[in-house]
Amino acid sequence: MTAVTSPFSSARRMVLAGAVVLLLAVGLVALMVGRPSSASSSGRAAQSAAEGSADAGFARDMAIHHQQAVEMSFIVRDRTEDEDVRRLAYDIINTQANQRGMMLGWLEQWGLPKSSAEPPMTWMGHTMKPTGDGSLMPGMATTAELKELKAAEGKAAEVLFLQLMTVHHRAGVDMAQAGAEKAGTDVIRNLAKGMVNGQESEIGLMATMLKARGAQP
Repeated sequence: MTAVTSPFSSARRMVLAGAVVLLLAVGLVALMVGRPSSASSSGRAAQSAAEGSADAGFARDMAIHHQQAVEMSFIVRDRTEDEDVRRLAYDIINTQANQRGMMLGWLEQWGLPKSSAEPPMTWMGHTMKPTGDGSLMPGMATTAELKELKAAEGKAAEVLFLQLMTVHHRAGVDMAQAGAEKAGTDVIRNLAKGMVNGQESEIGLMATMLKARGAQP
């Protein structure tokens, strides 16, 4: 008999393979940035970023963006028995928590605070005004949407999670593209490029999963 491969399994393998490559790449970058510069007696990274740079702004804003993605993934993980959704949530938790840790670590190495009084996305040339709904940046879920996700169960939770995460990832890709273009350090440029590839793959996977549930992104 010929084994039948589901589109979910094929898509999952593509995303997981991309995630493995990304984690290996950023892990190597993390090791490189952690090495003391031969030209510096302070032992700081060979490449550094200044306050007000795109690198610092990207690291701070994306760390916040990632934190909510991790939060939503933990929520849905406990509200569905569907293995595809739970695996996707697990992947997002591990990948984005790891990336968030690296970005905060680079800020520390650069001697910069992990937060800023500047509005989010200032480094992109955007002016963000408080919306009052809990969404700090484009793509982020509102307080009401998070409350709805926490109250949902089963298929309803799966669909809402996939829809919210698709919007979240699309905005994340836009931010990562800007980071790759504007950053002055290799570590941020490389990480941002990896984020674009990884999140675009997951957007495609989530579209397939929503279609299977009779829902739209």
